[in-house]
Amino acid sequence: MTTTPLPPTAPVGQAIDETASGNGQLRKLSRLEKRAIATKGKLSSPWASFIAILIAILWTIPSVGLLVTSFRPELDIRRSGWWSVFGGLFNGEAEFTLDNYDQALFGSGANLATYFVNSFVITIPAVIIPITIALLAAYAFAWIDFRGRNLLFVAVFALQVVPLQVALVPLLRDYVGFGIEGSFWTVWLSHSIFGLPLAIFLLHNFMKDIPASLVEAARVDGAGHVKIFFQVLMPLLVPAIAAFGIFQFLWVWNDLLVGLTFANTGSRPLTVAVAEMAGSRGGDWHVLTAGAFISMVVPLIVFISLQRYFVRGLLAGSVKG
Repeated sequence: MTTTPLPPTAPVGQAIDETASGNGQLRKLSRLEKRAIATKGKLSSPWASFIAILIAILWTIPSVGLLVTSFRPELDIRRSGWWSVFGGLFNGEAEFTLDNYDQALFGSGANLATYFVNSFVITIPAVIIPITIALLAAYAFAWIDFRGRNLLFVAVFALQVVPLQVALVPLLRDYVGFGIEGSFWTVWLSHSIFGLPLAIFLLHNFMKDIPASLVEAARVDGAGHVKIFFQVLMPLLVPAIAAFGIFQFLWVWNDLLVGLTFANTGSRPLTVAVAEMAGSRGGDWHVLTAGAFISMVVPLIVFISLQRYFVRGLLAGSVKG
């Protein structure tokens, strides 16, 4: 009778510190990999899941209340709170209407439909312009060796701590001098200027984590900077571009200060119109709640549908494989 020898077993601590590599041999885990395993164990515990669900519920309650109130008639809003609707669903007394949205979008007092379109006209170029400029600048900082590169990159990085309120008056003076005050150009340029430091920093860090062997191999094959940028790096930069694009879209769409300062009546965004509704029509809760939800429905859709790209882009390149 013969017995098959059992494979040697490693101690518990060694099993945690080692893992199987591609060729079947054990390799020692790096410090970052050990930390990732420990963090994953903590975040996947039942208590962490319960706390996360509880925070999500508490965070969502105001949005649910705003949504329910926006569909209630004016008299019902004044007589009872939004939570009373759930009791009325069982006895058939709950009443909903779309008149609030019709009055908010097309009513003479609010007319948010025009400003809703303005927000898209403002947001889309304000996302494309800084991404385009930041890609070129980040490539130069990451892969082109020129004098003063590190000092200039530190200066760009330091611009992130400068509050945008400091630049409002000088920018407004320049726009008046150029003759473009009150137009869409003022808002596009302002958002692009304020978003460029973060875009350059994020894309530069991602480019620096791309293996240099890819760029060197392309140079050996005779590729220049243009070919390396578009054919080698651009496919790898999609997560980082998507992450900043989502962040910039949400920032520009929800912005009030820049639109209030630089845009005139014909080019102001939706947030400015809703803020004026809150000041001039604070008693019309049925119209105000509908206008508020109209202004937040696009950011909600963008973030919920694209949040995986947002997280993936922020984490991409943070740990080298």
